[in-house]
Amino acid sequence: MDKEFWQPEIEKMSRKELEALQLERLKKTITQALNSPFYKEKYGKLNITADSVKSLDDLRKLPFTTKAEMRESYPFGLMATDMKNVVRLHSSSGTTGNPTVICHTKNDLDCWANRMARSFYMIGLRDTDVFQNSSGYGMFTGGLGIHYGAEKLGAMTVPAGAGNSLRQIKFITDFGTTAIHAIPSYALRLADVFEEVGVDPKKTKLTTLVIGAEPHTEETRRKIEQRLSVKAYNSFGMSEMSGPGVAFECKEQNGMHLWEDSFIIEIVDPDTLEPVPDGEVGEMVLTTLDREAMPLIRYRTRDLTRILPGDCPCGRTHRRIDRIKGRSDDMFIVKGVNIFPMQIEKILMQFHELSSNYLITVENHNNSDDVIVEVELDKLIADDPLKLVALTKEITRHLKDEILLTPKVKLVERGTLPQSDGKAVRVIDKRPKE
Repeated sequence: MDKEFWQPEIEKMSRKELEALQLERLKKTITQALNSPFYKEKYGKLNITADSVKSLDDLRKLPFTTKAEMRESYPFGLMATDMKNVVRLHSSSGTTGNPTVICHTKNDLDCWANRMARSFYMIGLRDTDVFQNSSGYGMFTGGLGIHYGAEKLGAMTVPAGAGNSLRQIKFITDFGTTAIHAIPSYALRLADVFEEVGVDPKKTKLTTLVIGAEPHTEETRRKIEQRLSVKAYNSFGMSEMSGPGVAFECKEQNGMHLWEDSFIIEIVDPDTLEPVPDGEVGEMVLTTLDREAMPLIRYRTRDLTRILPGDCPCGRTHRRIDRIKGRSDDMFIVKGVNIFPMQIEKILMQFHELSSNYLITVENHNNSDDVIVEVELDKLIADDPLKLVALTKEITRHLKDEILLTPKVKLVERGTLPQSDGKAVRVIDKRPKE
């Protein structure tokens, strides 16, 4: 194995060879996708087959696939293989409708684990490392996705799971953890706890941190590195594209290499849906190239980024994307969890004591993101403190079940919150921006 490359024949492939591989795999992907009820109907109406694509430029002639269509096809409308071939299912948290579901064959999981191992190897991790995963396990892809990649690399893998910072630090010190995966806000929380318990991260073996799952600034990354005495590498993934490992930074820390043997990337104007030049910010559109169970073609991610022009000094030819700038829809991300305002509205509207006017504020306190939900009371119960407390607890419990984290709920009198003649402002994000 090459000293710096997990798969040098893939990572250093010339653009001409890489694009030829993409075209070959795109044709196979279209053929595979036509086995699914969704693409059979969608493409059948347009007479689209693998023969419709003669070059990569022909990809633009194909229609987009959207998250709404995935929800409408819930749960298995996008299934392109026999159910007996499926060995795992992941899903996103639901909104007012159905969650998005992605199924995987054994080959899908093997390809995913290999991309993760390739990414870890790129930042210098080896089979001699002790890798601690502080992601939640379960339907969230960051748990198992990261875990199987670290095992594929050959590292001793510690499935610590989310939270419990004292235990995380104990594992780091006792097991000799050299690398850890954490969302940025939790990495800073971990730094706080290190200080609180009087443990110096420099005196541990921790050298590498993998961060992702929530937007963060370069300043935040550098603060993490300074406080934990590590190198922190950005990553990008999403459950619709399997999960983590779609794109990953190399040691240059200058953009994330998107693995183009597994995905075709397009950057389009979110309004006109026309392609934009490299270097210009737009919406990222992705097509899977090596997935059997549920291939996705021209999937609108809603994530805003840009392709970074030029070659990377590391020698890898796979193009780099910039850190995610935001989203072209109204979703916001807190502690790695995707949240839609409609999720919160759905719960609030179940309580007859509440009016329809509410405001969601996202703030950062002590390196931790908080979601504050203010909602106006419809019925006058302010003179009954016990009822207010009970109602607040009940709303909080239902919201936690829906959005997978605990918000701060504030019940206010009718007419307290701002009203708008136009489109209501439902979310105010006060977290620091770049």
